[in-house]
Amino acid sequence: MCFDWGPGEMLLCETSFNKTDKSEKVPSCPFIYIIRKDVDVYSQILRKLFNESHGIFVGLQRLEEELSGKSRKAQLVRVSKNYRSVIRACMEEMHQVAIAAKDPASGRQFSSQVSILSAMELIWNLCEILFIEVAPAGPLLLHLLDWVRLHVCEVDSLSADVLGSDHPSKHESFWNLVTVLVLQGRLDEARQMLSKEADASPSSAGMCRVLGDLMRTMPILSPGNTQTLTELELKWQHWREECERHLQDNTFAANPHLESLCKIMLGDEATLLEQKELMSNWYHFLVTRLLYSNPTVKPTDLHLYAQSSLDMFLGGESSPEPLDNILMAAFEFDIHQVIKECSIALSNWWFVAHLTDLLDHCRLLQSHNLYFGSNMREFLLLEYASGLFAHHSLWQLGVDYFDYCPELGRVSLELHIERIPLNTEQKALKVLRICEQRQMTEQVGSICKILAMKAVRNNRLGSALSWSIRAKDAAFATLVSDRFLRDYCERGCFSDLDLIDNLGPAMMLSDRLTFLGKYREFHRLYGEKRFGDAASLLLSLMTSQIAPRSFWMTLLTDALPLLEQKQVIFSAEQTYELMRCLEDLASRRPECGEPDAQRLQDDDIETTKVEMLRLALARNLARAIIREGSLEGS
Repeated sequence: MCFDWGPGEMLLCETSFNKTDKSEKVPSCPFIYIIRKDVDVYSQILRKLFNESHGIFVGLQRLEEELSGKSRKAQLVRVSKNYRSVIRACMEEMHQVAIAAKDPASGRQFSSQVSILSAMELIWNLCEILFIEVAPAGPLLLHLLDWVRLHVCEVDSLSADVLGSDHPSKHESFWNLVTVLVLQGRLDEARQMLSKEADASPSSAGMCRVLGDLMRTMPILSPGNTQTLTELELKWQHWREECERHLQDNTFAANPHLESLCKIMLGDEATLLEQKELMSNWYHFLVTRLLYSNPTVKPTDLHLYAQSSLDMFLGGESSPEPLDNILMAAFEFDIHQVIKECSIALSNWWFVAHLTDLLDHCRLLQSHNLYFGSNMREFLLLEYASGLFAHHSLWQLGVDYFDYCPELGRVSLELHIERIPLNTEQKALKVLRICEQRQMTEQVGSICKILAMKAVRNNRLGSALSWSIRAKDAAFATLVSDRFLRDYCERGCFSDLDLIDNLGPAMMLSDRLTFLGKYREFHRLYGEKRFGDAASLLLSLMTSQIAPRSFWMTLLTDALPLLEQKQVIFSAEQTYELMRCLEDLASRRPECGEPDAQRLQDDDIETTKVEMLRLALARNLARAIIREGSLEGS
């Protein structure tokens, strides 16, 4: 198998051969495959994710200098929430597209993408709680409850179904709804549902009221509460004892549903596991278990509860999924394992690059350098930016990611920017501006040369000349100047006069460009009837050897109208110089064997021109001698 890398994709070609019966070698596969490295950049919806998060990323890098103390943590949490809101917005849009999809295959594809985005937001939210918020015991559980409520949202649709019916307490899913509300710690809503049951069934009213009171009095550390953890633990222990007393007194024995709810509030693991279907995943089971058995759990103890909850929930029936392993690594506070598992499981580098960058700003990754010289943050940002450069427009975002990689970013940007296909001049100007802003002189020259070559092929000589000047490429400027002069000889006029008239100091880039500018100046002087200045410039172009010898005949022909003027323009000395140039040119004309008809015709024209010039020069010399002699005599 041989392969070659392109920007963001790998070109594969099959080279293995199989022997046939005739002992001939034939290719076993006649196809060439292109395998895209990062297909997600081509998704319209995910492009919004990349665009929106780019602004958040750049803002965070610029914010770094201002971050300090308590405000630093608050700002980093705000940035994390911004990233999550972008993920959720994309997830909701993808969900709508999946619903509207007419093709079942594309519908499944979009639904799969929704699941991936949901998992990304789930992981990011947990990392935010554990690593960025660094919530202590007490508030930690409140954050985890919010986390579960946000990601296990089937309860809302279930609630709408039950409450939308004529008799909610008679609905088949009524007790499922009450149970889920209790499992998620939404006890106020559960009490409201129990009041409906009490109204509909007088026999259960007393039991519902007792259980409702237990729910109301459950001690919870609210965000604005000033009580200490010790006070909370004492109150919670008293409340728990009261729940146990009611259970032992068989207060709820007449109603299995209420008895089950009371057991859940006591954190009874067997009863909780009976509700596996309603919880749907082990981390919901974990948070419910903590809520009703250890509400003041410390961050350092989380991994013990997480591992036992995972084992109990799966019960040996199935092995953990990649998502389970990632969440478990987070509960174990193993940041590097989280990033490693996410890199393997997710289909693009967006998630790990941005999460790692944020965690690096939280100063959690400083100690972790990779063996090949870069740190983890930079490595992942480089990979993500490389993927963006595979896209025809997202590459512009990749530039900023390379900019914020201090070690290898500059080198990587130089390598990638040379591979961008310059399809249009507008795109080329964008690339050029990026290179010029970063003083990437080699790349600026390379791009200008490419554009100059394209312009020459399209016979846009003015554009080619301006690009070669911008590239400071003397050889190419000479080539284009020659084309300008050749076109002038064929057509008798210059194209792109504005450019040639405004060359300024740029005409010093090459001798040929200097000649082009000066020759155009000669025509301008002639047009303004400044014949003396025009004659002096014409002569200096020939005698200074700036003019190419192939162009001498054209210059001498341009001198003819000046030689034929009524007043003498060329002095005797200047006329001698012109005569010397003419004879030098005539004596060096190449001699060839048997010329063809066209060659004979061209030679006749050249001979006629030479004779006309000799005659005009001789007449002008006579007039100049007489004029100069009479001036001396007077």
